[in-house]
Formats: sequence, structure tokens, C-alpha cells
Amino acid sequence: MKAMVLKSANTPFELVNLPDPSPGPGEAVARVISCGSGLTIHHVRAGRMLVDYPRVIGHEISGEIVAIGSDSKGLSIGDPVTAYFYLTCGRCYWCRINRETLCEDFGGYIGRDLDGGYAEYLKLPVQNFIKLPEALDITNHPAEVGVITDAIATPVKVLKKARIAANDTVAVFGAGGGLGIHMLMLARWAHARVIAVDIAQEKFEACRQAGADDVVDASKGNAIEALNDLTKGAGVDVAIDFVSSKLSLETAISALGKGGRLLTLGGSGEAFQAHAKDFLNKELELLGSRYATKQEVIDSLNLVARGEVWPLVSETYKLEEAETVHKRLDSSLITGRAAVLID
Repeated sequence: MKAMVLKSANTPFELVNLPDPSPGPGEAVARVISCGSGLTIHHVRAGRMLVDYPRVIGHEISGEIVAIGSDSKGLSIGDPVTAYFYLTCGRCYWCRINRETLCEDFGGYIGRDLDGGYAEYLKLPVQNFIKLPEALDITNHPAEVGVITDAIATPVKVLKKARIAANDTVAVFGAGGGLGIHMLMLARWAHARVIAVDIAQEKFEACRQAGADDVVDASKGNAIEALNDLTKGAGVDVAIDFVSSKLSLETAISALGKGGRLLTLGGSGEAFQAHAKDFLNKELELLGSRYATKQEVIDSLNLVARGEVWPLVSETYKLEEAETVHKRLDSSLITGRAAVLID
């Protein structure tokens, strides 16, 4: 099979021929039709997350089951599928209570700890394949269907975690990015008032089209004042930070109103300062969120299948052009999601 392989950190992809995978017990193989290209996998390409090389990256796939191993239940040849990113045990306390992202026997990630979707075929444990709803068309919309598992599912989890309700005012930091754009969509779907915060003015129109009522240009250095003006001094109810730098986190906290919730999704992972008095007096909440549970991925697939939201894939490339899309990701030139299409 053809595959784009990373042979070491921060080096270009190499197009190679690998043996077609054969499923063992409890495994299945899918023919990959598309694979999303987001920052989560670009961190591996850029060398910010080290893996055992050589490695095939990518996890936001749409595909079709072509082989099933023994002791593999729940799938049939020809099933249209996508994949669940995390390799979880399914047995520990956190898995049993539907919080797999905290799995005590966590096995890693597709595209980091085992080969992923930048290839013609993908072999996974059966439990990591998710059958697609009939209404999702992988023939005509393979890229959009593939990215649902991350671009839509991550914001769906955030909606629940931050308890976003109708008439809340929600500020999304890093709103022009691949997850930020979709967070705007989901916050608007939840009938919140949505404010996009970003430094890339060229992405503001896309933010508005995705659901932002207002935009704040953080590059001007007055984001706190702008958010206070937009809320008439009341502050925002929820701040969602996909950047999570020291500056963005401290800005988000300062912009929260009474009872406000700040949710960070990691980003740069920098330390930041906050005043305990503000948390006390305003009864603020600091929340963390990572990816989504398998059920939240299934919920997201059904949400799109019902036509209530639709992923934004602005650019598609051939598998052989993976290096091009990752150079554009590195320069923050992509609005929404990009994807590679496998012939």
C-alpha cells in the first residue's frame, strides 16, 4: 500500500510502499478514503510530539472495512467507518463511566502509537472503528465525514463540560483555527451569543459565517477591554481557549463575568497567573477538556447526519501532497480543516 511516512522528527514526509496490513484477532482493516489534517497530527510532523519512527500519522478518517480478524465482532465487510482517536482499555473505572479520555490503562493514540490514516489501509482494534450513520455520504463528502470525529466531537464535549446554555455569552480564543471555527458553529447551535477572538484578521469573515456574532482582534492588545465593551461590563459567561498561552489564558480569566467558566484545551500548555480573590468573589470555574468520549463522537456523527451542523473543510489534497498541507498548517494559513484524499 502507498503511505506517507515520517522517518524522524521535523522532516518531510516520504511516499513509500508498505505491506498491506492483515488483521489479527480482535482487529479489522479499513480502506482509507480520506484523512483530516489538523494541528493535533501536525504536532507530530513538526517534532513537537515525539513518536517511535518511522510512523504513519493521521486519525480523522473515513473509510470502508475490507478485512476482519478472528474474535472481531460488530463489523462487516463493506461497512463505512471512521475511527476513535484514543486507544483505551474499555475496562477501567473511567472507561466504565464513559470518561475514556482519563483511561487508567491508556494505550496511546492512532497515528502516534500505531500507524494512522495517511495510507491506503488502516488496521485498528475493532473497538476503535465506528460505523457511520446511513445519512453520512463518504462517496461524495469523504473529507467532511472524516473530520467529524475531532473537529465536531471536541466542541460537542466542550458544550457539555462548560454547560453552555441558550443566551450565554461565549468567547472563543483561537476562533479561526480548525477547532475554533467548529466551536463557533456548536456554540451558535446551542443558541449562545458567540464572540470570536483571534489575531488573524483574514479569518474573521469565516468566523462570522461559522456563527460569530462579534469578532475581537487580539493582535491590538486590548482584548479584555473589547470583550468588556461587547458585554457592557458584565463579562463573558464562558471563555474557551484553544490557544492556552499565558497571555490568552490570563486575558480569558480577566474577561469572565460572575459565575464565569474558563475551559482550556491545552494548546501551548503554558503556566499562567490568576487571582484567587477573583475566583472567590466571582465564583469562577477553571475547567480542562481533552478530545471526546466515544459516545460523544457517535453523538457528533448523528448531529451532522441530521443536518444540524456541517464541518468546514476548506482545502483537500492528494495523499502525495501531505507535505504541502502541513507547510500551510505550520503557517496558520488554513481556515477550518484540510484533508488528504486517498485514491
